Amino acid sequence: MQTSSDRHEYPAHWEADVVLRDGGTARVRPITIDDAERLVSFYEQVSDESKYYRFFAPYPRLSAKDVHRFTHHDFVDRVGLAATIGGEFIATVRYDRIGPGGTPAASPADEAEVAFLVQDAHQGRGVASALLEHIAAVARERGIRRFAAEVLPANTKMIKVFMDAGYTQKRSFEDGVVRLEFGLEPTDRSLAVQYAREHRAEARSVQRLLQPGSVAVVGTGRTPGGVGRSILGNIRDAGYAGRLYAVNSAFPEERKELDGVPACRSVRDIDGPVDLAVVTVPAEHVPDVVAECGEHSVQGLVVISAGYADSGPEGRERQRALVRQARTYGMRIIGPNAFGIINTSPDVRLNASLAPEMPRPGRIGLFAQSGAIGIALLSRLHRRGGGVTGHTGVSTFVSSGNRADVSGNDVLQYWYDDPETDVALMYLESIGNPRKFTRLARRTAAAKPLVVVQGARHGGVAPQGHAVRATRLPHATVSALLRQAGVIRVDTITDLVDAGLLLARQPLPPGPRVAILGNSESLGLLTYDACLSEGLRPQPPLDLTTAASADDFHAALSRALADDTCDAVVVTAIPTVGEGAAGDAALAEALRSAAAAVPTKPVLVVHVELGGLAQALSAAASTAPQAAPGPAEEALPAAPAQSPPAVRAPEGTHLIPAYPAAERAVRALGEAVAYAQWRRDAADPGKVPEYDDIDEKGAAERIAGHLARGQGLTLGGEETCDLLGRYGVHVHRALPAPTPDDATAAARTIGYPVALKATAPHLRHRADLGGVRLDLADEEQLRRAYAELTELFGRPAELRPVVQGMAPRGVDTVVRAVIDPAAGAVLSFGLAGAATQLLGDMAHRLIPVTDRDATSLIRSIRTAPLLFGWRGSAPVDAAALEELLLRVSRLVDDHPEVVAVTLEPVVVAPDGLSVLGASVRLAPPPARDDLGPRTLPAY
Repeated sequence: MQTSSDRHEYPAHWEADVVLRDGGTARVRPITIDDAERLVSFYEQVSDESKYYRFFAPYPRLSAKDVHRFTHHDFVDRVGLAATIGGEFIATVRYDRIGPGGTPAASPADEAEVAFLVQDAHQGRGVASALLEHIAAVARERGIRRFAAEVLPANTKMIKVFMDAGYTQKRSFEDGVVRLEFGLEPTDRSLAVQYAREHRAEARSVQRLLQPGSVAVVGTGRTPGGVGRSILGNIRDAGYAGRLYAVNSAFPEERKELDGVPACRSVRDIDGPVDLAVVTVPAEHVPDVVAECGEHSVQGLVVISAGYADSGPEGRERQRALVRQARTYGMRIIGPNAFGIINTSPDVRLNASLAPEMPRPGRIGLFAQSGAIGIALLSRLHRRGGGVTGHTGVSTFVSSGNRADVSGNDVLQYWYDDPETDVALMYLESIGNPRKFTRLARRTAAAKPLVVVQGARHGGVAPQGHAVRATRLPHATVSALLRQAGVIRVDTITDLVDAGLLLARQPLPPGPRVAILGNSESLGLLTYDACLSEGLRPQPPLDLTTAASADDFHAALSRALADDTCDAVVVTAIPTVGEGAAGDAALAEALRSAAAAVPTKPVLVVHVELGGLAQALSAAASTAPQAAPGPAEEALPAAPAQSPPAVRAPEGTHLIPAYPAAERAVRALGEAVAYAQWRRDAADPGKVPEYDDIDEKGAAERIAGHLARGQGLTLGGEETCDLLGRYGVHVHRALPAPTPDDATAAARTIGYPVALKATAPHLRHRADLGGVRLDLADEEQLRRAYAELTELFGRPAELRPVVQGMAPRGVDTVVRAVIDPAAGAVLSFGLAGAATQLLGDMAHRLIPVTDRDATSLIRSIRTAPLLFGWRGSAPVDAAALEELLLRVSRLVDDHPEVVAVTLEPVVVAPDGLSVLGASVRLAPPPARDDLGPRTLPAY
């Protein structure tokens, strides 16, 4: 690498893997003196036209001086980066720090000239855009704030790279050259462009895995049985639409076929391209297979083989090596230790998994980190013919195994655009990047329902093989943040399937009002109670009696759906003696036809020991003529930077889900109601208000001064009040009272009446222990209270008593903000005391908080009625409380060095509020990779 005379050591942290526009990957790394031969080889493969665009003149070859210049960098004023595939350069970028006249300069000059060169065979893959993000991040790290680039007018591709980046730019034309200057600080537009590119690249990388034109199964046994042979048979039996190959190095040379599939001893021997390789060989042989695939330009791998991070430290290192090797060749990996992938599209029909049967085609996308849970999900959805909900199919299925590379985030990127997927179901045992997952989930949920169940949520330890960022947030908080992002969070696999089936088959309910009708009074009452438990608003059940016919059900359901006070209908049904299958079919058709007349309201069925009805409901719907697609069924646009795509009308909209228990049906309906409300609220998310009295610059100066004393510190009382005051958060003054005389002097300064409080850690916020005396009207009462406290709890030095002015009576609340390394900045609110400490009744929102977020935050806790006039009490000043939350949110968002804020108690009165206690902790903020260049997780 670099010699010892260089000013900086080799910056290994600049190395990164990136996903390109076409879904392939490349390695970005600094260029060093060891790259001379690679650079020359790379330059020889660049066309004369591209060389001319780079140097503004014919430049057929690099001189020895050029090679020295382009490979010797100090990593401060001169930096070069290369994008590599297979260890060879495919593109380069460099910057040189310049002074005011464009001459070479050193720090503190903050401008640099930047130039690119991309091999012609790799132009159009988004390589230059990715390199620009990385070189800009490097420049910012080295104190450079602006880039300048000179480009020939005919070099439209490079001009477009700069213009589309989203930075603030200035463009000029002089002496036949276009000069572009732009600042490097991320802007809202540059982040939107980055996210849009990330989306397209990651979605395309998953599409290449799920829609391959050719598949090779590596490790197919010579005799029946075994994992490889089974997967080969599953792909063949599913009717895979592409080319299929069986690969085993132990095949005799004369063997050309296996089970009717072309057989080869190596991937290299396959005549033609291979898009996907399914790897089933033992772990120790996988590196050889990966090398073969890389040399044959295979696009992606599904590694079924186990023996990686699931088997301990040695396996974890083997897994890291696997990922590094695959990315060297530009390939992405599902697995290792994966169950496989499935795509039921008639144009693909791929079952590259251990599932012996291909699921029915449908509109549900499945993602599971666990193979066992994946089997359970596929099995439940496959057994719809005789199950509780009729026929419901799968669009795509991904089992990620150890999730070494492709993760749930990548699959979400794909599903967002996939016109074949209307509902996404995910089983997650860990979330590797919660901040990114939340961002992607919010965007996905605005277009189509996303239902998630998280395993291992109480274990505190990620499953073996999962690389997970540490979070200090409890699971309940993470769950609340996911719900804020529109995720439908459920607790069990049963709930996952139940909610998914309803959302895939029925429209979203316009509200919480539920009509209940059926031929069983008892079942109707159970449904009514279940609705109340889920926070729904049920109407009294309509009992049609056991003598009700199919026509009676049709008439009752039609009336309920036509009622403007009804948003959804739950039909309860018990068997009718003697009618059998014919009666089930008649009832199913009656319900289907009534529901079809009002397609804007969901209908659910609760049945008892009536398997035939579930089948009949599905059959009646699936054989009904389908309406022609309307505007809502157009394909989803690809660009996420635009408005969220409209939800495609679910296939088989008239399918009516049936459930064996009222609780399950109503629980699914409750989730649908909550999600529908989130969709309506998300359409108008609110705004982050501006406050004229906020002193952002002054706060920044104070924070910098405090951090100059140490890397992490909790501010003192006066410092806390000063910093919060600059954001309009005023803390009631509290003066120390180490002696009775000091207490009376403090009271005279503040003015009676006052409160006397013990602030020792074991007594703070514990009024129940008697460490607080309120409404002390004069010196005599104050001295008496002081004596009582010291007699009860010990010496003043142990109590740390303070005197504080009395605040108006109200409801004691607590406001907290914290920056979590994984999830980001979080604002929390609850009532002070037992409600928060014992019951955990806190609500949470991601920062920055909008005005609508603040309004919903204070109403989200279970004890919220205490704030709004419960039992005749006076309602508190909700507007003042919302403003306080917004100001704290602004403080933490503007200054990420403020890593923790606690306001407790905040007494909210009918008119105004009082902050009686506050603490602020400062520290260097956690690194935010979502603001940096696009990268894949490091291995």
